[in-house]
Amino acid sequence: MGTIPSTMKAAVYRGVNDVRVETVCVPEIGAGELLIKVHTCGICGTDLKKIATGSHSAPRIFGHETSGTVALVGANVKGYAVGDRVSVFHHIPCGECYYCRHKVFAQCPVYKKVGCSAGFEPSGGGFSEYVRVSDWIVERGGAVKLPDDCSFEQASFIEPVNTCMKGIETLRLERGETVLVMGQGPIGIILGVLALRSGAKVITSDLYVQRLTISAGFGLSRSVNASQADTVEKTREWTEGRGADAVVLAVAGTKLIPAAMEAARPGGRIMLFAQTARGEAVIDPAAVCVDEKSLLGSYSASIELQQEAVDFVCRREMNLERLISHRYSLDSAVEALELAAHPRPESMKVVIQPGLEPET
Repeated sequence: MGTIPSTMKAAVYRGVNDVRVETVCVPEIGAGELLIKVHTCGICGTDLKKIATGSHSAPRIFGHETSGTVALVGANVKGYAVGDRVSVFHHIPCGECYYCRHKVFAQCPVYKKVGCSAGFEPSGGGFSEYVRVSDWIVERGGAVKLPDDCSFEQASFIEPVNTCMKGIETLRLERGETVLVMGQGPIGIILGVLALRSGAKVITSDLYVQRLTISAGFGLSRSVNASQADTVEKTREWTEGRGADAVVLAVAGTKLIPAAMEAARPGGRIMLFAQTARGEAVIDPAAVCVDEKSLLGSYSASIELQQEAVDFVCRREMNLERLISHRYSLDSAVEALELAAHPRPESMKVVIQPGLEPET
């Protein structure tokens, strides 16, 4: 790997909608830690929400869908060597607390601690050249070694795929059930593919025909162009008037929650998957009580699905690289974040690659 520099570039969050590419110190690692040279870091909706709302104190370096190469190994670390190709989870549960015993891992106090940092308050750190991986992440297998034939771009989807697997598992789909996935961005497409994989029939909807075209390339061919047709009506038309057995809302915000609930059949399930704001949604209580619809949530990843997610990604059960529409150098990170926050019809996954030469 050569000599580790003392400084590096990073996209530093300085306040609401204020991210700047700055020179910062390369993180020093402890005896049980790893230093990772970042190859690819995907931009997640949670990163964008934090930047846009100022929900977190500044300064911070966000980015948690990280893959790269081990650049430095702490003195007490076993099983890793400089040059190992890895993908990193920034959360790992303790496995012992009340929430872990009840398999609600994302509520574990240790899980809520962020275990990857590029400086300042630990916040993922992937929008930088190097990331420090904390000892409890390393100890509990949060730095996943990659096979040689798994690209860094493909591997950057391991954490988001895990979150999608968790959501689909929570729905407890039965073979032959009909699932409506609202929103066909990268996460919506992954959710749809995983629902197909479980034996369900999948309907997708989106406002942009370009996204539905991409989605169809992954086998999600029954779709509703929500800019031209009513998603609820079409779903009922395809389900003998009942509605979908399950609905997954993969669009951020709360305005589509009523439509998602309406699209589900009596006794059906509605999964709120995308990030929603607290205290904003209005839900018809009779839909839950009288119509017996179940409102479900799923947040973050599950340690129990970690190996399955790794296998799914690394065995290329889904060519996730096809979801990447834009690749930006670290110098252009602000532009990358702007595009991800205000996606165009043809834009899908936006990634930052520190080693990419900036366009001239």
